Amino acid sequence: MLPKTLHLTVVATVSALLLMASSALATERSEDIPDWLQNHVGTGEGKIAPVILQRARLLHQRKLREGAVSNPCYLAMDATRPSAGPGGEPGRRFYIICEAEKSFRAVSSGYGNGRKLQRANFSNGRQCAKNFSNAEGSKLTAGGAYVTAETRTSFKGYFTQSGERVPFYRTFLLFDGEGETDNARERAIGGHQARFLKWQCRFQKPDSPHADDEGYVPYGRLVDYTGGRSNGCTTWSEEVSAEILALVEGNPTTLYIYPESGDVDAVAAAVRKRQSLVQAGLYWNAQCLNHIGTPRFWPKRDLQPIINAWRDSLPQYTPKPLPICN
Repeated sequence: MLPKTLHLTVVATVSALLLMASSALATERSEDIPDWLQNHVGTGEGKIAPVILQRARLLHQRKLREGAVSNPCYLAMDATRPSAGPGGEPGRRFYIICEAEKSFRAVSSGYGNGRKLQRANFSNGRQCAKNFSNAEGSKLTAGGAYVTAETRTSFKGYFTQSGERVPFYRTFLLFDGEGETDNARERAIGGHQARFLKWQCRFQKPDSPHADDEGYVPYGRLVDYTGGRSNGCTTWSEEVSAEILALVEGNPTTLYIYPESGDVDAVAAAVRKRQSLVQAGLYWNAQCLNHIGTPRFWPKRDLQPIINAWRDSLPQYTPKPLPICN
């Protein structure tokens, strides 16, 4: 086994070489980017960083060649961007790109909020993501290559709308990953509407297909967390969620999420050495980097045992039935 200091040096060197190779390949292909799309490239609000667009396009082109997808549109996400824009509106860090239609949209999306455990604090703040991981149960975002898969719609409970109690259903779009993200299904990683039902009580509705053995259904308050944090999934507003689901239902496409583990490690190393990211050929949103200090990627091999031990330490819990609604 290599000494720890030597191991870290090897990891940093390999990460830097991979980033240089990726950057060189992306530069070769950057000339293929049409002029109308070049107008959306940049680091400002509503723009997509060059490295993210280049990698997203390369992933989409590769999957088209492989026959894995035929959808002319593709998706990308920049998880280094802040949750709120300059005016306090949800920050735009998710991209829907349809080159055939010359269409580019930058919309809001959530990132993983993580956990704060006794042995490890890998939680993220509301504005910027500092921690990333591919460990199951980490509730963190893992950057890399994905392909959208099937959808699953589930009943969440009843809520009040226009004075009536109506059911709330939420559709979940599954992702299939590769490489470090190949455990996306194990982690239940995908995309869905940024709303959940906070249960408060239950009421009798025996005619509901969702009623329990006693004829009760759960009732709660609908909470919208558009642009905020999630359990590691990609989350969108109600409008954007409907648009994306219509775009990929039965017609999968690619999704590239930045940053990957190598990006996080390389940026962290540059920050510690007080190097300029631009001069080092690296990218991170400047506002968030200033906010979080040094980002960190928690590999599954390191974090999974901590999460599993925490789970094993939890006492047995039997959920209590919801109170009856007034």
